[in-house]
Formats: sequence, C-alpha cells, structure tokens
Amino acid sequence: MRTASNVAIFCTALVAAIPASAQPPDLILHHGKVVTVDEKSSVAEAIAIRGERIVAVGTSDDVLKMKGEKTQVVDLAGKMVLPGLMDSHVHPSGAAMHEFDHPIPEMLTIADVLQYIEGRTKVVPEGNWILIRQVFITRLREQRYPTREELDKVAPKHPLMFSTGPDGMLNSLGLQVSGIDKDFKVTGNGLIEKDPASGEPTGMLRSCTRYAKTGENKSPATGKRATSDEKLARLAELFHDYNAVGLTSVCDRDCSSGAIADYQALHEKGNLSVRMMISHGVDAQSKPEAIQEAIKKIAAHPLRKADSRLRIIGIKCYLDGGMLTGSAYMREPWGVSKIYSITDPRYRGVLFIEPEKLLPIVKATVESGLQFTAHSVGDGAVTNLVDAYEEVNKTTPVRDTRPCITHCNFMTAEAIDRMAMLGVNADIQPAWLYLDSRTLHAQFGESRTRYFQPLHTLFAKKVIAGGGSDHMQKIGSLRSVNPYNPFLAMWTTITRQARWYEGRMHPEEALTREQAIRFYTMNNAYILFLDKEVGSLEAGKQADLIVLDRDLLTCPVDDIKETKVLKTWLAGKLVHDADKK
Repeated sequence: MRTASNVAIFCTALVAAIPASAQPPDLILHHGKVVTVDEKSSVAEAIAIRGERIVAVGTSDDVLKMKGEKTQVVDLAGKMVLPGLMDSHVHPSGAAMHEFDHPIPEMLTIADVLQYIEGRTKVVPEGNWILIRQVFITRLREQRYPTREELDKVAPKHPLMFSTGPDGMLNSLGLQVSGIDKDFKVTGNGLIEKDPASGEPTGMLRSCTRYAKTGENKSPATGKRATSDEKLARLAELFHDYNAVGLTSVCDRDCSSGAIADYQALHEKGNLSVRMMISHGVDAQSKPEAIQEAIKKIAAHPLRKADSRLRIIGIKCYLDGGMLTGSAYMREPWGVSKIYSITDPRYRGVLFIEPEKLLPIVKATVESGLQFTAHSVGDGAVTNLVDAYEEVNKTTPVRDTRPCITHCNFMTAEAIDRMAMLGVNADIQPAWLYLDSRTLHAQFGESRTRYFQPLHTLFAKKVIAGGGSDHMQKIGSLRSVNPYNPFLAMWTTITRQARWYEGRMHPEEALTREQAIRFYTMNNAYILFLDKEVGSLEAGKQADLIVLDRDLLTCPVDDIKETKVLKTWLAGKLVHDADKK
C-alpha cells in the first residue's frame, strides 16, 4: 500500500503542473485518511474538488496550497474518506412502494406471520386477497412454510398467498378462487404439489405463483393507488436513505419501462441522488422472436448512450428459482427436505431457460453490445450460463460487454476458472450469507456449501466480483428485506459470520478489509461501466466520496458493521450530512 509520504511526491508534481491562473478548488478535505482504492491502494491525507471533479489527492500541505479565498476547507481530524459506495443489485421501484399502504412488521417466526395475517383480516374486506411477499422460510425460526391449514385457521374468509417470489403457499380459499384443484395442469415450468393420498393440492406452488388470481396490483385494504408524484417522492426518500449509508451508485437489476420513466423524471427534476445503472428486464419465457425484438429495442434506447448518471447497461433474465424458496437449479438433487417441503429425492430445482434457448439469447445480447446477466442461484444454473458464454465467445468475444452472473451463490471451482478466462463478472449479495447460512448449511451440509459465495477464490482467480443487496422491500438499510447496509455486508464478507449460525461459514472464503472495500467500490464500478468516472479517488474522476466515523482498516472487526456515514458527496454535491439530520 502506498503511504502518505509516497503520495506527497506525486501530489507535489501535480500541484506544480497546475497553471497559476487555474481556478482554486471549491472544497478541500484535509488531515484525514483518504483511501483512494486506486490500482496501488494508495492512502493519502487530503483531497481537493472543483465543481463535479477531483482535482488533487495527496498530502495536506500540498493540497492546502491550492486553497483560494472562496475554497471551503474541512479538517477531517483523522477521519476516513472512501469513494462513494456502490450496490450492484437493487430493486428500488418496488422497494420504495412496499409499505405505501401500511407498515409491515419484521416476521421471524410462523407465529409472527399468522399474527400479521390475523391483523390484516380485520382491515381487508372479506373475499379480498391478503398477500405476504418475500418472508423467506430460511429466515424463520421454524425454517418452513406455514401450512395451508394454519393459513385457513387465521384467514378462512380471505384468499391468501404467502409467497417467496415464484414459490408460495395458498390457503384453501386462495386455491378455490384461483381454480387450482387436483385436476389442474401446469404448462411450462414449475409444479403444484399434491397430497400423495388424496391427490388434492397441498397449497404449495413451486415456481407457479403466476397461477394465483390475486387481481390488480393495488392496496387490498383501501383500493388506493399511488399517484405519480407519490411514487417519485417515495423513490427520492429511498435514494436519500441510500446516500445516508454511503451509496452513490446502484444498479436496478430488473428494470421495467415504467421504472425507467420514474428515474428519468427524478433526474430531470434534479432529485436523482444516486447514479442509476439499469439492467432492463426481458421475459425469457416469451417466444424467441419476441425476445430478439426486445433485445434490439433495448439496444436502441436513448439511455444506451454513455452517461454516468442514468444509463441502460444491459438486460436481465431469470435462469432458475431461488435458494430461499427451494427452487434453485442444482447440479445434484436437493434431497428430501422438511424445510423446503421437497419430497422427490431426484428434484434438482427449477430451470426457467433450457440451454438450447439460453444460447441464442446470450448471443443476441452480446452482439448488441449489451451486458447480459441472469438470476442464477444454483451451481447448475451457473454452469449453464458459463457454458453459454463460452460457446458465444467462440465467434463473438464476450469480455468487452462485461458479461455477468447475478447471485451465483453456489459455484464450482471449474466454473470460476472459466469465468476468469472469459471475463465473466459476479454480482453477489452478502446479505444472503448473513441471513441464510443457518438454513443452507442445515440443508446442504459442509461439502456442498464449500463454494457458497466463494469470495476469496473469486478475488484470487481475478474474477471481478461486486457487492449488492438485492434490496426489494422497505426503506431502511437494516429493516429492509435483504438489508442494503454496505457495512454490515462488508463485515459479513470479512468474518463469514451469520445470524443464528454458530461459527463461520467456510472462513477460507473470507475477504480482507481492503478487498471488502474494493468489492463495493472499484469492482462494482467496473461491472457497472463506471470505472472511468468513479469508484476510486483520483484526480480527474467525479467527486463521489464519503466520510466515515471510524477507520475500517484498523477498528475492531465487529465495529465495522456499526459504521456511520457522516457526509456523502455525489459529483461534488453534498447529498447527506449527518449533522443536519
């Protein structure tokens, strides 16, 4: 690591090269610990900003020589400065509106779930749906779905769905309203589980919640719809909360045209306080011609042009189910499981895109110059996507499109080696390591979790891996479903410790502190096509930076997750100030 004294030589030369007539900086931060995250992991003392850009990084003495009459000068008193942090995977549009109708409590047990449902029956008119989304069974103490009978008992007069993405449990009225009985046939992917003795549906829909006839997407309690202004206000509130935990850049990893319009509206009003990169959602269940047309349309979108504030960088599809729901596509069978209600010993999960259909989708995306990524949780899905990238690469190099694999929780050593060779990047969410290790280890054991989020190996093999949250519900970095607090995530990657789990989940895959910082800065900058503009604190780059209340490189390791952000700048503009909260 370059020391401050080393940086002094560099900075003196820089200052000397600036013409005397040059305008002085607008802001100087000095006498701090400026962790630049440049190629040499340099640490400096001071940084100078003019307009939206960094003009100098170096020693306090040298940078302070640039001060003008109107320069704001801030003594950091030794505090740490980092580049603005980045989250490679969020779903802001849905997350911001999740509690628009009413606050939703944290649910940690089946009793919590049933209590919440019972409360909803008192405000939702009889016959209207009650929906519970993304309360993952891996995060319940009992580690199971509520049964149809339990749901019937608390909500006999309301159709009800407890869903965890494409999987879910319906009560009896929910099955009846949806027309799902013992004779119901599934077309396409997924299955509806039935009682072996009676043949009646148990209520469990495995990657089949699309069949639940829940009606229009409005509040079942009041019928109230959010206005456009209300949606924008909620989004702005969420983005400012991102700023409060140090996030200055994020990627919407399944963006709709409606969400894009909202981001554009915020940007035009000057209220988009994060850099928003976009993976446009594409329905891979459509006919091949429709998928090809969708890819071409996205490639021609005006937001495809280079823009470090709002840009479409690629597309996103769903390749398999989820590990939180029991439907990730694995190389080997899941195994019979009470946790996930799996009774078939041959069951390997759900694959949404077969290899013969995946290949032309990836090829068309690469040829369009777009980044392809797919939700790929299981090691079987990861292998299939790497296979597709490798085949496309034979005729069309994939590296320049910065191809990605989203989630890639379960991997193999062989897949990682091929990712390194091809230039395939990894978009990973440590929140799942923190929240779900207990259940995943109980289900798969020590050997099958060996390459669960293998971060050390990815770094060692020089696969670019970036940290995300998969934030999908609620505003609040620690109360959200999938917390988006990057310091909790950094602590998780460094310690490999998890909630309700004794010991460390394969500690050989832990990151160093420096790597954990890079995971949320320069690595994400590369994955999101922002590396020329942000991700490190270097002269010429845009001034996205944060000031912290502690030194992440030297503080006790357990203090990392308690870190507070004192100030956040986006392109030289102060967007968060803890002193004014």
